[in-house]
Amino acid sequence: MSAEGLILNCENVVVDYDGFKALNNCNFSVHYNELRVVIGPNGAGKTTLLDCICGKTKPSSGKIAFGNNIELVGKNAEDITKLGVGRKFQAPSVYGNLTVWQNLDLSLKRASKGVFPTLIGKSTPAERERINETLNTIGLTQDAHTRAGSLSHGQKQWLEIGMVILQDPSLLLVDEPVAGMSDKETEQTGRLLSALAEKHAIVVIEHDMDFVRQIARIVTVLAEGTVICEGTVEHVQADQHVREIYLGRAKVAH
Repeated sequence: MSAEGLILNCENVVVDYDGFKALNNCNFSVHYNELRVVIGPNGAGKTTLLDCICGKTKPSSGKIAFGNNIELVGKNAEDITKLGVGRKFQAPSVYGNLTVWQNLDLSLKRASKGVFPTLIGKSTPAERERINETLNTIGLTQDAHTRAGSLSHGQKQWLEIGMVILQDPSLLLVDEPVAGMSDKETEQTGRLLSALAEKHAIVVIEHDMDFVRQIARIVTVLAEGTVICEGTVEHVQADQHVREIYLGRAKVAH
């Protein structure tokens, strides 16, 4: 890539909805094994940015390079997933009538597609080992044979993170993972994401500033579709422009 060590590099990305620019010449980059947190007021373009990276939304203009300079713009979501970009949406999406183990089993890369062929197929020793390792990572070993629909909200979030991780993403996109969680679940989620960042680059969108302070190494602030500040939590919180944006006293200069 143009910059050494980058797994993702978004250059001048624009998403224009009939004159409204959800992203406006947005420049955003992430290094390998980096845990990046993106914050910003409602409507800042945070989710739109993730949508562009994973192929859900096609930018009006700009470039999004991934890994070894692979251009993502123009590729569909399935192909981008195969390249190594995993997405965890805000609301957990698990198979409630299946067990935790079965949900993870479905997420493994397999030649056969669909729920039924997977459920009647037999896992290999290597697959079972990977599932057990993932259960341990997400803290659900004791709940392996529990129906996913009976899990707490936080546990469902961890399960879906495990499901995404089993797809071998190099880059994991996570949208507001602790919304609706208890304080204990929030703290455990922070530990989980920090541990996962040892093997994956992770981009987290979050509003909970206590959680941001727990996990953030570098914070990116978006406003009106543009990056206005990047740095440590302390640097971002002290930035006058950021303070004005959050208090509604200023508009972003484009």
